[in-house]
Amino acid sequence: MAGKAWGGRFSEPTNEQVELFTESISFDARLAAVDVKGSQAHARMLAEVGLISKEEADQIQTALDEILIEIQQGKIEFSPSLEDIHMHIESALIARLGDVGRKLHTGRSRNDQVSTDIKLYVRDEIDHLDKLLQQLQRAFVSRDDDLDLILPGYTHLQRAQPVNAVHYWLAYTEKFQRDRERLADCRRRLNFSPLGAAALAGTTLPIDRDQTAKDLGFTAPAANSLDISSDRDYLAELVSSLSLIAIHLSSWAEEWILWCTTEFGFMTLSDAYTTGSSIMPQKKNPDVLELIRGKSARVIAASQQLFVLMKGLPLAYNRDLQEDKLAAFAAIDTIKSCLELAPSIVINAKLNRDKIASRIDDGFLDATALMEYLILRQVPMRTGHEIVGNLVALCESKNCRLKDLSLEEFQKTAPQIDNDVYDVLGAENAVSALRSFGSGGHDSVRHQLKLWQDRLAEN
Repeated sequence: MAGKAWGGRFSEPTNEQVELFTESISFDARLAAVDVKGSQAHARMLAEVGLISKEEADQIQTALDEILIEIQQGKIEFSPSLEDIHMHIESALIARLGDVGRKLHTGRSRNDQVSTDIKLYVRDEIDHLDKLLQQLQRAFVSRDDDLDLILPGYTHLQRAQPVNAVHYWLAYTEKFQRDRERLADCRRRLNFSPLGAAALAGTTLPIDRDQTAKDLGFTAPAANSLDISSDRDYLAELVSSLSLIAIHLSSWAEEWILWCTTEFGFMTLSDAYTTGSSIMPQKKNPDVLELIRGKSARVIAASQQLFVLMKGLPLAYNRDLQEDKLAAFAAIDTIKSCLELAPSIVINAKLNRDKIASRIDDGFLDATALMEYLILRQVPMRTGHEIVGNLVALCESKNCRLKDLSLEEFQKTAPQIDNDVYDVLGAENAVSALRSFGSGGHDSVRHQLKLWQDRLAEN
């Protein structure tokens, strides 16, 4: 058992199947760079407090740099017998430096070490995800050429009211902004250093946790050593936030998949982001959007996996927590792959303007504008609602639109209606009449677009 960091009290070797069952090097190797970063900060602190010499700390830092390069170049062979990336790096360090390498783990445990590594890794990934979300926001905001286009807005997938096309793009920009803010909140809460909490109770050695926290860019040391060993709230929060990103991406993908159908005919995707059929030569399938919609299931499942993993664990560390990385890494990787493709899909999609315009007055999209016209003429809202409902029924019986009714027909139902009613009828007039803050009217949308253009230009 000499090769095991914990082998001193064992007299029998570990069963080979157990080694394979308990290893995590197959998935935690990606933590190598942050493990080295955390270990180097720990070595510097040990030297500052006099637990190792300055020369020993320098030797450790130099050797760790060399080991990381070798790992990145594939020169270090991974073995299940060494369990995880932490023990692989420590083993390589000891092979180089002997007793000097054995001193590195002074005042820490793998429990606080792994939590430190994950926090450093996740912090970097959050920063990267934020940039990807910002790029997607910029892609939507860049579609300002659509300001002159009106689209039907839907509720229950039924035509409801017309809106400026850019209103759609800004709706997703808002959703992804909330996603960015959730990630920022998660980053703020996780940014407290576990390093130096040791196994669960802290240490009798005179370590300086404030130094390592500052050195690694944490806000401060986390305050309770018992909590530190078991805390994976930050991963659950991260993956929950990623689940909402996945849901927003899936909703967007679903909408554009519908828009690309012959039945809608609103949109044509770039050939570069579609595929064909092996048997039907005419097909142009929105496979990338379908997979973005489908991959959302992985992220949502990862969130549930973490919650179930954590729900029954007593304080402090339990080996179950080794499984946390599988869920978190899967969610991070999936969201990154979706976000890396999404901006180009948004930028290169084309709206079928003529087809949209030819049907924009279908579905009585101006009915609400007519009701509000009546409200402005002192008709109670519910009465106005009923009047317009009756007028819509009349139009359906005549197979015409509201704006096709004569003034006489309007006034038979509602004497309050005057000739200026035609100023709010039709999709274009109905959109122009929208005036409330945040509405889909032309003036409101231009205002919001300018705010977003300025906001995204600043970052």
